[in-house]
Parts: sequence; C-alpha cells; structure tokens
Amino acid sequence: MIKRINEESAILYTVFKWLLLSIATGSIVGAATAIFLKILNWSTGKSAFFDYYFLFLPVSMVVSVLLVKHLAPDAEGHGTEKVIEAVHKRSGHIPLRVVPVKLAATIITIASGGSAGKEGPCAQIGGGLASYFAGLLRLDDYDRKKLVICGISAGFSSVFGTPIAGAIFGVEVLYAGSILYDVLLPSFICGIISYHVSAFFGIQYLYHPVNIVPVFGPWIFLQVVAAGVFFGITAFLLIEILHYMKKISSGLRLGAIPKAFLGGLCVSLPALLFTRQYLGLGIGSIESFLSGNKSDWGAFILKPIFTAVTLSFGGSGGIITPVFFTGAAAGSLFGSVFGLNIATFAALGFVAVLAGAANTPIAASIMAIELFGPGIASYAAIACVVSFLVTGHRSVYPSQILAFRKSKLVDVKLGDEMEIIKPKVKFPNKRP
Repeated sequence: MIKRINEESAILYTVFKWLLLSIATGSIVGAATAIFLKILNWSTGKSAFFDYYFLFLPVSMVVSVLLVKHLAPDAEGHGTEKVIEAVHKRSGHIPLRVVPVKLAATIITIASGGSAGKEGPCAQIGGGLASYFAGLLRLDDYDRKKLVICGISAGFSSVFGTPIAGAIFGVEVLYAGSILYDVLLPSFICGIISYHVSAFFGIQYLYHPVNIVPVFGPWIFLQVVAAGVFFGITAFLLIEILHYMKKISSGLRLGAIPKAFLGGLCVSLPALLFTRQYLGLGIGSIESFLSGNKSDWGAFILKPIFTAVTLSFGGSGGIITPVFFTGAAAGSLFGSVFGLNIATFAALGFVAVLAGAANTPIAASIMAIELFGPGIASYAAIACVVSFLVTGHRSVYPSQILAFRKSKLVDVKLGDEMEIIKPKVKFPNKRP
C-alpha cells in the first residue's frame, strides 16, 4: 500500500512539475513567435510596395550568410532540422544567440523574395528559448531535451494556429515511426498555451473550412488512395530536389558570399522574366488553391526548386510553408485533371505532402481537422498515411531517426539518421 502511495505521489509531482514548466515555456514561446510574425508581416507588407523588391535578394542572401556565419552558425538552413539535431546529438543544448539571428536572417530572406517558410525560425526560437530556460532552472539533460521538444511543439502551434497538431508534431517529428509518449502532456500544454498567447497578441491564422466534402463510398475511397499515392510521389520529389540542390551547392568551388549572391540571382532573375508566384511564403497562392482555383502544371515542382535554391545557397527560413504550397498545388492539379472538387483535394494535398515529407502522418491528419474542419477527417487520414508510406525512407529533416520499416521487403538499419539511410529491396524467393 505504501509503495502504491509513493508511486502516485511521484507521478503527481511529475505532472505538476511539467504543468508549471509547460505553461511558462508555452507563454514565452507564444510571445516570441507573435513578435517574429508581426515583424515578418510588417516587413513583407513594406517590401510589397516596391514592384521589383526581389531584385534585392542576392544582397539579402549575402547579409543572411554573414549574420549566420559570424553570429550563430547553428541558425543556418531551415530551423526545425537544427533543433532535431540538437535534441539527438547535444541533449537539447541550443545557444540563445540563435534566436535573434535566426529571426533577423529569416525576415531578411523572405521579405526580399526568398522562397522559404516561417515555421523553422519559430521552432528554433521555441527550442532556443526552452533550452535557455532549462539552463536557468538547472535541469538535467533528460528534462532539457523534453523542454526543447516542447519548444518545437509550441513554435509549430503558434505559427500555424494548430495547437493539437503542433503538439503532436513536436513528439512525432524526431523519430520516423515513433511517438515520444513521455513528452506528450507537456507538449500538449505548451502547444495550447503558445497558440493562445500568440492569438492574444493579435496573430491571424489561416482557417479554410472545406464546405464540399463528398459522401464516403468505394469510388471516393479509391480516388483518395490514388491521390495519396500522388502526394507521396510529390513529397519524394520535393525531398530529392532539396537534397540534389544541396549537393550542387556543396560542389561549387565558391566562397559562401559569392555562392549566396549567385543563389539570389537564380531566384530573382526567373521571377523577373517569368512569374513571381514562387517567391516568399506563397500564402496567396495557397489560399487560391484552397479556394478551388487551378494551379499551373509545374507549380508543385517549381516551388520546391525555388525553395531548394534559396535554402541551399545561404537563405534562411523554414521548409513547411513551401511544403504546404507544394501539397496544395499538387492537390489542385490532381483535382482538375480528374474532374474532382479542387478545393477538397488541394486541402488533402496540403496535409498529405507534409505527412510524407516530414514523416508525421498523425500530426498532419489532425492539422486537416483544425484547418479544414471535421468533415474532411477520414479522407485526410487515408491520404496522409498512404503518402507517408509511399514517400519511403527519406525526410526533409536529415537528422530525423528511423524507428521502423515501411515495408518488410525493404532492408534498412533502424536507429540511423535519415540522411545516411540506404534502403535495400529484398523480394521474397519464389517457390518452385
């Protein structure tokens, strides 16, 4: 009896401890995210007054490189990946200077037309502030890692206005095929608190209820499965484009500054000659696809190319907003080609490509409900899981750890980082 009482006392202590830590962390991250988003919205609004603002991108990318190189090298690239790496390799230790440097470099990149997202900086802001907070409280490495994971959840929740999906994303994104249940409670609390704090400061979020949802039946089921396959292939192509562009950038015998200037030219000149659709966050295009408008045939390929050049050549920002653009464009294209409701399949693509690219099918399925309404839930779940499987053993986050095989016919080493995974296909022997 005494042992049971002691066990319950220890558990209650843990619950209240993480309740307080999560509320504090969520409040801090939510306020910091709100500041970042307000500055980003202000800067992109101001730059839009200039017709050819994107011609400043080569210089902006050079400035971004200099900021990161001399002030905080850990702020390089898209921020969520760096936080995942810190959790796996450094017990969640993230220098506080990463926060302002990442904020400044991302705003400079996106405001001048760089194709990048806003979730990476918020995840890095959340992780960096959580790590610093853990240091002030003298938490051990285990608790520090938990708090940094909560910071990822808080950043994701407050940047997209999806508290439940954000909470799940933080505990699902570290391992492909596994969820960290010991961080579930603080992650939920952090995500919810962070979202409400950001909303309190006036941050507006994208909510786009899907009003036309087809009645479930065998035919629509097959259509959604087929769409999931297409979205998985889209996620596969997106990841490969990112990796290939990074390889090209690494192979160029140029210094960081001329490389950044060249990358800026490769993004800004096509925008000057052809279209500006693939610059910046692309929120306008995403809303257009979700409203039922057709996307261009090559939109779901061109956006990843613009993003890969921006991030591989020195620009700073996240990857998830471009993933949303890519998914919504792919869904719009799929719907228009097969005569289906474009808005519905754009919404499915929005979340399903995320599920495949980041290996987060549960978070993506929940996000569909939070952004598009409960009517789309069953279709989103099917599309997300199919996309997750079809994408294979790869990820937009190279430091993500593989926790399970997506097919028994594929031989992979569990526990390895995604960037070093080398799948080997082994078909069963035919019986005589």
